Amino acid sequence: MRVLFRRRGRNQRPERASRPGGNYRSSSCVPLLPWQVRQRRFRLTGFGRRGLDPDEVRLFLDRVAGDLDALHRALRESRLETARIKDALRRWQSEQARRANAGRR
Repeated sequence: MRVLFRRRGRNQRPERASRPGGNYRSSSCVPLLPWQVRQRRFRLTGFGRRGLDPDEVRLFLDRVAGDLDALHRALRESRLETARIKDALRRWQSEQARRANAGRR
Protein backbone atom coordinates (compact mmCIF):
# COMPACT_ATOMS: atom_id res chain seq x y z
CA MET A 1 0.00 0.00 0.00
CA ARG A 2 2.91 2.35 0.56
CA VAL A 3 3.58 2.52 -3.15
CA LEU A 4 0.10 3.92 -3.78
CA PHE A 5 0.67 6.87 -1.47
CA ARG A 6 4.25 7.70 -2.41
CA ARG A 7 4.64 11.38 -3.18
CA ARG A 8 6.00 12.54 -6.49
CA GLY A 9 8.45 15.36 -6.92
CA ARG A 10 7.31 18.54 -8.63
CA ASN A 11 8.60 17.70 -12.09
CA GLN A 12 7.80 14.00 -12.09
CA ARG A 13 4.94 12.76 -14.22
CA PRO A 14 2.77 9.82 -13.24
CA GLU A 15 3.87 6.54 -14.77
CA ARG A 16 1.81 5.19 -17.62
CA ALA A 17 1.42 1.69 -18.93
CA SER A 18 3.32 1.20 -22.16
CA ARG A 19 0.68 -1.11 -23.64
CA PRO A 20 -1.24 0.52 -26.53
CA GLY A 21 -4.90 0.96 -25.75
CA GLY A 22 -4.34 0.25 -22.08
CA ASN A 23 -3.07 3.52 -20.65
CA TYR A 24 -4.71 3.08 -17.27
CA ARG A 25 -4.29 -0.65 -16.67
CA SER A 26 -2.01 -1.92 -13.99
CA SER A 27 0.67 -4.41 -14.91
CA SER A 28 -1.19 -7.10 -12.96
CA CYS A 29 -4.28 -6.71 -15.17
CA VAL A 30 -3.25 -8.53 -18.33
CA PRO A 31 -6.04 -9.09 -20.88
CA LEU A 32 -7.26 -12.66 -21.14
CA LEU A 33 -6.90 -14.10 -24.63
CA PRO A 34 -9.15 -16.75 -26.19
CA TRP A 35 -6.37 -19.32 -26.51
CA GLN A 36 -5.64 -18.97 -22.78
CA VAL A 37 -9.24 -19.82 -21.95
CA ARG A 38 -9.27 -22.79 -24.30
CA GLN A 39 -6.04 -24.21 -22.86
CA ARG A 40 -7.06 -23.77 -19.20
CA ARG A 41 -7.30 -27.09 -17.35
CA PHE A 42 -8.72 -27.79 -13.91
CA ARG A 43 -7.59 -30.44 -11.46
CA LEU A 44 -9.93 -33.35 -10.97
CA THR A 45 -11.40 -33.87 -7.55
CA GLY A 46 -10.45 -36.96 -5.61
CA PHE A 47 -12.69 -39.99 -5.21
CA GLY A 48 -15.74 -39.29 -3.05
CA ARG A 49 -15.32 -35.52 -3.21
CA ARG A 50 -17.70 -33.10 -4.78
CA GLY A 51 -16.62 -31.14 -7.81
CA LEU A 52 -17.60 -29.78 -11.19
CA ASP A 53 -18.50 -31.79 -14.25
CA PRO A 54 -15.42 -31.53 -16.53
CA ASP A 55 -17.56 -31.63 -19.69
CA GLU A 56 -19.73 -28.77 -18.46
CA VAL A 57 -16.65 -26.73 -17.51
CA ARG A 58 -15.12 -27.38 -20.96
CA LEU A 59 -18.35 -26.27 -22.73
CA PHE A 60 -18.45 -23.09 -20.66
CA LEU A 61 -14.79 -22.29 -21.32
CA ASP A 62 -15.29 -22.86 -25.04
CA ARG A 63 -18.23 -20.46 -24.96
CA VAL A 64 -16.21 -17.82 -23.09
CA ALA A 65 -13.31 -18.28 -25.53
CA GLY A 66 -15.67 -17.83 -28.49
CA ASP A 67 -17.07 -14.63 -26.98
CA LEU A 68 -13.56 -13.33 -26.34
CA ASP A 69 -12.56 -14.17 -29.89
CA ALA A 70 -15.56 -12.24 -31.27
CA LEU A 71 -14.73 -9.33 -28.98
CA HIS A 72 -11.10 -9.22 -30.12
CA ARG A 73 -12.18 -9.33 -33.79
CA ALA A 74 -14.65 -6.47 -33.25
CA LEU A 75 -12.00 -4.46 -31.40
CA ARG A 76 -9.49 -5.00 -34.21
CA GLU A 77 -12.04 -3.88 -36.82
CA SER A 78 -12.94 -0.86 -34.71
CA ARG A 79 -9.29 0.18 -34.42
CA LEU A 80 -8.79 -0.18 -38.17
CA GLU A 81 -11.89 1.94 -38.83
CA THR A 82 -10.69 4.56 -36.34
CA ALA A 83 -7.30 4.74 -38.07
CA ARG A 84 -9.00 5.09 -41.47
CA ILE A 85 -11.24 7.92 -40.22
CA LYS A 86 -8.32 9.73 -38.56
CA ASP A 87 -6.32 9.51 -41.78
CA ALA A 88 -9.23 10.90 -43.81
CA LEU A 89 -9.66 13.73 -41.30
CA ARG A 90 -5.96 14.63 -41.49
CA ARG A 91 -6.10 14.72 -45.28
CA TRP A 92 -9.23 16.90 -45.19
CA GLN A 93 -7.65 19.29 -42.66
CA SER A 94 -4.51 19.57 -44.77
CA GLU A 95 -6.59 20.34 -47.85
CA GLN A 96 -8.57 22.99 -45.97
CA ALA A 97 -5.33 24.59 -44.69
CA ARG A 98 -3.92 24.64 -48.24
CA ARG A 99 -7.10 26.33 -49.55
CA ALA A 100 -7.05 28.89 -46.75
CA ASN A 101 -3.38 29.71 -47.39
CA ALA A 102 -3.96 29.95 -51.16
CA GLY A 103 -6.87 32.36 -50.59
CA ARG A 104 -4.70 34.73 -48.53
CA ARG A 105 -2.15 35.24 -51.27
